Amino acid sequence: MSSTNVPGNAVVIDESVDGVEKDVNDSRPKTFWSGLTEDWWAVIIGGIIIAAILAFAIASPGFKFTTPVYQWANTNDLVTKVFTINNLLMIAGIGVAFMIISSVSISLSGGNAPKFVKGFALVFVLGILSLIVAGNKTINYYGIEYVVFALFSGLLIGNLTTLPDWLKEAARSEFFIKTGLVILGTSILFTDIIQAGIPGILQAVVVVSTVWFFSMWLSRLLKVDDEFGVILASAVSICGVSAAIVAAGAINGDKKKLSYVTSLVLLVAIPMLIIMPYVIRSLGLSDIVAGAWLGGTLDTTASVTAAAQLVGPLAIKAGVIVKFSQNVLIGVAAIFIAAWWTLKKDPSAKASTEGKGVSIVWERFPKFVLGFLAASLLFSFLVPTGTTKQVAGMLNSLRTVWFALAFVAIGLEARFADLVKIQGGRPALTFILAQLFNIAWTLLWAYLLFGGVLFPAPDIK
Repeated sequence: MSSTNVPGNAVVIDESVDGVEKDVNDSRPKTFWSGLTEDWWAVIIGGIIIAAILAFAIASPGFKFTTPVYQWANTNDLVTKVFTINNLLMIAGIGVAFMIISSVSISLSGGNAPKFVKGFALVFVLGILSLIVAGNKTINYYGIEYVVFALFSGLLIGNLTTLPDWLKEAARSEFFIKTGLVILGTSILFTDIIQAGIPGILQAVVVVSTVWFFSMWLSRLLKVDDEFGVILASAVSICGVSAAIVAAGAINGDKKKLSYVTSLVLLVAIPMLIIMPYVIRSLGLSDIVAGAWLGGTLDTTASVTAAAQLVGPLAIKAGVIVKFSQNVLIGVAAIFIAAWWTLKKDPSAKASTEGKGVSIVWERFPKFVLGFLAASLLFSFLVPTGTTKQVAGMLNSLRTVWFALAFVAIGLEARFADLVKIQGGRPALTFILAQLFNIAWTLLWAYLLFGGVLFPAPDIK
């Protein structure tokens, strides 16, 4: 156990479960709600949002959900589409709803709700502004997405000022992104993955497993500790920030290391977004191979879509399907990492878990992944196709807002100086080298599997 500082300068003893620190000096009576971890709150809130949208859709089959508008081409569009009273009220309504359900969970789990509400207002405004800036037609054309602006705004504040306690209380990047990931499960449909057939599944498995172990080997070669190595390897090999959070939860990792890795993921993604489409044109890759390459290397579905737009519509479809195939591996990776770390890498856990069997793996397993998988299974096999299409836009819009909040919070938590200072910059070097390997390895398998070399090219339309 170790002592650490948390918002409000209260000293706690790290007796964490699922990455949530518990204050042993907290004199408030323990309840069922206070015992819930951040992961379970993400599942509950994500589940409430999904259930509410579904219930409304089922009760009103012909209803068309209206989502906030962030896209604009010129100043006139900005005034007449984005900054209209109705659009701003809709955005504000989402903010108030998110603030209420989040502050309730913060309060019940022992946090400072008044401070959180004050900080949340600023984080939400910055997140929405990032969506509006990225909604510009020219910026969108060059593939610069909202995550860049959200991260940059947080980094500016976090690195140029001393964060007040109320803002620290609201900088809950993991909580925001875990909630968004639960909602993301509604768009990861097994029918889409099956459409890519054997090539899509093979690429996901071969790329993820090889890149993960290569990254771990490289971490040890460069003398990066294994805790850092696991988070780095997962981010590079699976799907960036989401996978890093899953890995950190599975090993009860240091949140400073997680913040470091997520900052790296987003900073490295910027040149990849710009350079890879031009490399694709130079190499003369087919759209489907190009899409498979982008889907296997870029770390978010949004970045895959943005880069693939510069290639063609078939590249977008192939890229998204491949990215979905990798996203599904989040659950498998969580189980593997939790078991491997507990049984092989954590001597204290081994000593304290004699006779517990797999129970310790369950303790380390990031529970929000269950929400992600449940949402995916629900929408893949139980929700009618018509209803899925009816609610997809609204759920995607709400999920994007959660992610925007998360990236602002990541920026607030990150420090540029740490990229060089932490372990002499070796984790950053490891990540960059591993990403270069990932780019080359994925290109090879995208060509072999989607270029008609080993199998007939998938019939993606």
